[in-house]
Order: sequence, then structure tokens, then C-alpha cells
Amino acid sequence: MHKTILRLAFPNIITNITVPLLGLVDLAIVGHIGDKTYIAAIAVATMIFNIIYWIFGFLRMGTSGFTAQSYGANDMPQAAKILVRSLSVAFFIALLLIVLQIPVFKTIILLIDGSEHMQSLVFRYFSINIWAAPAILGLYGLKGWFIGMQNAKVPMWIAIFINLLNICLGLFFVFVLKMDIEGVALGTVLAQYSGLAAGICFFLTKYKFIHKYLNIRESLIFSQMTTFLKVNSDIFFRSVCLTAVFAFFPVAGSKIGESTLATNALLMQFFTIFSYIMDGFAYAGEALTGRFIGAKDNNSLKKCIKLLFVWGTILSLFFMVIYAAWGQNMLSFLTDKQEIVALAKEFYWWVLLVPLTGFAAFLWDGIFVGATASRAMLITILIATIFFFAIYLSLNNIMGNNALWFALIMFLLLRGLAQTFFAKKAIFEKIEDAQKQHVSNR
Repeated sequence: MHKTILRLAFPNIITNITVPLLGLVDLAIVGHIGDKTYIAAIAVATMIFNIIYWIFGFLRMGTSGFTAQSYGANDMPQAAKILVRSLSVAFFIALLLIVLQIPVFKTIILLIDGSEHMQSLVFRYFSINIWAAPAILGLYGLKGWFIGMQNAKVPMWIAIFINLLNICLGLFFVFVLKMDIEGVALGTVLAQYSGLAAGICFFLTKYKFIHKYLNIRESLIFSQMTTFLKVNSDIFFRSVCLTAVFAFFPVAGSKIGESTLATNALLMQFFTIFSYIMDGFAYAGEALTGRFIGAKDNNSLKKCIKLLFVWGTILSLFFMVIYAAWGQNMLSFLTDKQEIVALAKEFYWWVLLVPLTGFAAFLWDGIFVGATASRAMLITILIATIFFFAIYLSLNNIMGNNALWFALIMFLLLRGLAQTFFAKKAIFEKIEDAQKQHVSNR
């Protein structure tokens, strides 16, 4: 079981690490073609797309859970239907984003201060990059489906391919064809569509035994899609809660001052690094939980969850030690602004609490996704989100920036504790009910 978990976790960790590279590549290119306004524009545009696509992350998570259960039950016709449903919903949402791109852009840009020149650059980049929505959301569905089919390597290779191609195309369009910021956006769009094409090619060649089950009309019968849509709507609102918390973090920091905003952004990099690793194990949890639920194998499921938490505990302690021993030295590597480094050291001890208080929430998220226990996921994150804002608002005037970090730590801890409380009913009783139904049907 250890090897199975690691076989799924490591490729997903590599995939996660490549995700922010798209924005970094674009940032690096514009850093050589214009002044600081170009850099600010790409940073803002990247943030806009991160918010948009983060909210629609349910397309990957919902797909992986249902697919893994079909895989465990050896129900390939159902796995084919899930893929069709996921891609259909993805392309429908992408079409809406393209049609509504102007009001979407105007709504988000209202929340961001900046000169007219910067906003113009953001719009020039946004108006081209938004056309990548079908490819990006389609890849969400494909990635979730591959993970559900216990294949984490295909998404990894696709992610690596997209990033390498994006670098090459961006450099070619900007420095050879002299296309300015439009060239950066066009390179990203073409790289994403190439990634989608690669994903489809992987599916067509590796999963030929699925092709005969593909039927768009049967897959999209509304009465059969209700569970799929319900689970995805729950995950959608869960993503909204996550977005609200992490989008509020820089907003709250900026109200204290620019130095605090910069300090929090610096310290959040430690959370981001930890999250990439833990998300890899969460994805493994998605694939294996769904598989064992589909196979009605309660014993393997319990063993899998136990080992996931063994790995989670080991990794959280490892990160705490690493952060305690060398983390403060990393601050100077991340920035040469000594006043920011000095301020960051005042709040650094909060970073040490992130791994130990946060790992359970990451792992349970993956397990709940694999079990398609979306309502329990939504309830638990609603509880944690309410506490996050209540703690911050009640302590802000007393503790300042410490209140913000305390609220984040409690948000992570409460998610894990609430999910642990809901786990028995949301996951294990689900298998027991399925087993009882299977026996009665016989």
C-alpha cells in the first residue's frame, strides 16, 4: 500500500509544482520587455485567472472521485459517462466565460487599484488569455479522470509539456515577432490547447477499451447527471469559501500597511511549498478512496487512510523541523529588503504551526473527494470559514497581524477536526450501506 500511495503522490507533487510556473514564465518574459507596469499587469492578470480557475477546480475533484469509484467497481461504461459529463460541463462553463469576458473583467478589475496604463495592459493580456478557458477547464476534467483511473503520470507529463512549450512560444512571439504583451498571452493560449490535444491523444491511445462506451446522448441524460451536478455544486461552494479566506488574507494585510502585506506574502510562500507536497498525497487519497469504495473494500480503505495519515504526520514534522532550522535563512533568499525580513521574523513562528495544524485538512479533502462526500466537505469548510472571519474580526484590534495568522491556523485546524468528526458517516457508512444493498439485491 505504501508503494501504491507514493506511486500516485509523487507525480502529482511534480504536477503541482509546475502549476505556478505558467505565471512565472509570463512574468519573467514581460520583465524584459517593459517597465514595472508590465510586471504589475502580469501579476494582476495571473491573479485574476487564478481566482477564476480555482473556483472551477470542482471539475477536476468531482471527476476524480466518481471515476475512481467506477474504476474500483470495474464499471468502465460509467467511467466513460463521467468523462463525457465532465468535459461537457467544462466546455459549457468555458463558453460562458468567453461570452461574459467583458463584465467578468470589469467586475474583478474594480477590486484592484492601478493606473489606466496598467489596467489597459491587463485587459490586453486578459482578452487573449481568456480564450484558453476551454483548454484549461477541459484539462481539469481530463486530469481528474486520469487520476481517478489511478494514472498520475499522464497529468504530470502534460503539465511539463505545457510549461516547456509556453516558454518557447512566449520567447518566440515576444523577442522574434515583437508582439509585446499580446505575444505572452498568445503563447500561453497555444500551450494550453497543445496540452489539451496531448491529453486527448493519451486518452485515445492508452484507453482504447473505453472508446466503445462513449455515448454523448446517454451520458448527458439530466436525470442521471443529478448526483454529478450536486457533488460538483458542493465542491464549487467549497472552493468559493477557500477563495474568500485566501483572497481576504492579502486584503487584511494591506489595511495594516504595505510592509505587512509584503511580509505576509513572503511568509505564505512557506504555506504554498507545504501545500504542493500535501496536495500530492491528497490526490493519491482521492484515487485510492474512490477505488476502494467502488470495490466495496472497507478494509483496504481503512488501511489506506491510516497510511495516508502516517505519511501526513511524518511530512508535517519534517517541514516543521526544516522550517525551524533553516526557514528564517530562506527569508533573505526570497527578498533582499531587510526591513521586510526583520518584520517577517516577528511573525515567523506562525509558519511553524502550519504543517502540524494543516496536514489533516489536505488529506481529508482528498479522501472526501474520492468518496464524493461533497456535502460533508462543504459543511466542514463553512464552519471553518465562519470561525476564520469571526476570530479575525474579534481579535484584529487587539492582536493586529497576529490575529490574521491565528485565524488562518484555526481555519486549518478546524477543517481537519470537523472532517475527522464527519468521516465515519460520510465515508465508512457509505461502504457499509453499499454492501448491504449489494447483499439484498442478490
